[in-house]
Formats: sequence, C-alpha cells, structure tokens
Amino acid sequence: MPTIFEIFGLRFFFYSDEHLPIHVHVEYGGNDAKIEIATRTVVKNRGLKPRELKQATQLIEMYESEIIKAWHDYFDKE
Repeated sequence: MPTIFEIFGLRFFFYSDEHLPIHVHVEYGGNDAKIEIATRTVVKNRGLKPRELKQATQLIEMYESEIIKAWHDYFDKE
C-alpha cells in the first residue's frame, strides 16, 4: 500500500492493485474512506466523521496534482 502522504493524522494511500478512476484511500484512527479525486466524491466511508471527511477533501483539493502524479508514477510502470 503506497502511502502518498500523512497530514494531521490522515493517511492518504493507494492499494497496489487499484483501478480507474483515480481515487485515494484515507485512513484515520482505524477508520477509512475512498474518495474520487476529480469529483471529490466519497465513494465509500467506513467510520470517518464528517469533520474528518471535510478535512480530507480539502487536503485532496490542495494536493490534487501531487496525488495524480503519485498515481501515474506508481501505476503507469511498464
């Protein structure tokens, strides 16, 4: 599970066998969510509180280009 970054205790990561559309998993305190990057849609939420989801989506907006680059760096290997 490649970790992209961790901020304020929120860990942003991919699983090694991901699929499109580009998305990121966010983990905090043993809970996690899956968020699509382009739309900021919470695809799945397993226990993150609304405040944590809001903070995660704000960080995704701030670091969108870094997340997309990390996705391509990891998954576009030949």
